[in-house]
Amino acid sequence: MKCGHQPLPATTSLPCINGPWTTSSFIMQMRISIPPLTRVFLALLVAISVTHQITRYIFGGLDQGFLAIVPQLSLFYPWVYLTATFAEQNGLTLLIAGVTVLYGGKYLERAWSATEFVKFVLIVTVLPNITATFVYVLWFAITRDESRAMAYIQGSVALQGAFLVAFKQLVPEHTVTILKGLIKIRVKHFPAIFLAANTLSGFILGTDSALVLAWAGFFTSWTYLRFYKKQADLSGTSTGSSTVKGDASETFAFAYFWPDVVQPPIALVANRVYNILVAIHILTPFSAEDIETSNVQATARGEGGLPSLLNQGGRRAGGGGKREEAERRRALALKVLDQRLQAATASKQQPVNASTSGPSGQDPQAEGIEMPTANSQA
Repeated sequence: MKCGHQPLPATTSLPCINGPWTTSSFIMQMRISIPPLTRVFLALLVAISVTHQITRYIFGGLDQGFLAIVPQLSLFYPWVYLTATFAEQNGLTLLIAGVTVLYGGKYLERAWSATEFVKFVLIVTVLPNITATFVYVLWFAITRDESRAMAYIQGSVALQGAFLVAFKQLVPEHTVTILKGLIKIRVKHFPAIFLAANTLSGFILGTDSALVLAWAGFFTSWTYLRFYKKQADLSGTSTGSSTVKGDASETFAFAYFWPDVVQPPIALVANRVYNILVAIHILTPFSAEDIETSNVQATARGEGGLPSLLNQGGRRAGGGGKREEAERRRALALKVLDQRLQAATASKQQPVNASTSGPSGQDPQAEGIEMPTANSQA
């Protein structure tokens, strides 16, 4: 393949723009490949992080709560509950946040829509920051430690955890390879690994703000996607509107985020919490149709959704893999087909017997008529 006078590799997707490939054409291609809202969030990340560092330099290491959250001061600057997510502390965290927004934003904005994506980002940035502020205010009220009231709460940790939950819902069985295939991890395991890493770091290294934000982002994202986010009904099993609210599939239940060995006790607690929230009318219980629709959609995403045998917080019954579930569904479909063929055969035999019975009493098979069998295969 040639672009102008300069040859390009056969695998490249860069456009030919009336002449040799240039840096400007590469930048144009990059801009086209990044969805618009993702570009906006990337620009906000860089602009707010740089401004945050300049502000801290001007005020001698403090930013007076203008862009990051300082629990004692943030009540006077309500916009910080949004900007704090994009105010990174150093170059390394800025790089990690940039990669998160770039790749996570590209996928989610295209998988959902611009409206749903911006709604999701606003929810998983503002609510975790408010939650973290409340935790630090309560921490100060209990311990009277003034460092808790003046602590900085900032960074994209909550957004990172939220994106991982969304990926777990959309592409749970996708495998990520690290170090040239030396390490292989499925996407569905990333949220638990992320929470474990931030929890250990919080207790060992003292990064308690990251610990709080990681858990707040995880719970906010899972709650929104599980119970509130509307999505198109692709299953064909719903008798209502063309959209479904939340994701009632069993493989997106809270207990399913954790290793198999701890799923039963987590499921027990999750079920009881769910029942309490339903009893006090904070949550609306899923109907059987909601569960079946979500399971079918989860299966369509390659998640291997199963019929819900437990309540909302329950773990996956049986723990079988995708192959076992496919075989189970195939056997069930064959059983239903066999029953229908038997019913059809019985309904056909009755009028045939009535028409052939008479003085001769001849059997239709004696005349060479071959009757259908119940074990006929489609």
